[in-house]
Amino acid sequence: MLAPTPVMLRAVVTKNKPQEMLLSSPKGTVPVLVLNDGTVIDESLDIMLWALQQSDVNNMLRQDDSEALPAMLALIQQNDHVFKPSLENYKMAKRKRDDAELSYREQCEVFVAQLESRLSQQAFFMGDQPSLADYALLPFVRQFARVDRHWYLQSPYVQVRRWLDHHLQQPMFTKVMAKYPLWVDSQEQFLFAHR
Repeated sequence: MLAPTPVMLRAVVTKNKPQEMLLSSPKGTVPVLVLNDGTVIDESLDIMLWALQQSDVNNMLRQDDSEALPAMLALIQQNDHVFKPSLENYKMAKRKRDDAELSYREQCEVFVAQLESRLSQQAFFMGDQPSLADYALLPFVRQFARVDRHWYLQSPYVQVRRWLDHHLQQPMFTKVMAKYPLWVDSQEQFLFAHR
């Protein structure tokens, strides 16, 4: 968990977007964070940064190093603008049994090889403890690993596998991935807090 900031969680699926969500954030993507003062934050990275600004007990922003946050944001931007588009193409090609699958995987591997290099020198992307960068990239590396699981398990990315396995085995990962009843069906929301 990034920060021990409790939030009320409303589970939604984007195929059936609640009107309340669209009123808060017309772009209709998740996640959406609505603060008590009515402020809406509807970008994952901005939500993560907001949470860490409230409480960064594990120093995930590396506040003692003025170069750390810009380096993390640059890595996240590379993920978002280079790796993610290639990953989407790779996933689509795999589903459609497209001949371009190998080409898209190789495009993804350029970034994954950079991550492997970082992880060959340290346990996490920014040092010996997890940082914002680790949690921001985790969902996308996990998706990459799942596209062709057989290939991934035999790939040369030993350190990436170690890093991903570490995160997947954390109790917090299970908590974050828990399924909740959909808010549109039950009107039920859930307190989500680090314990």
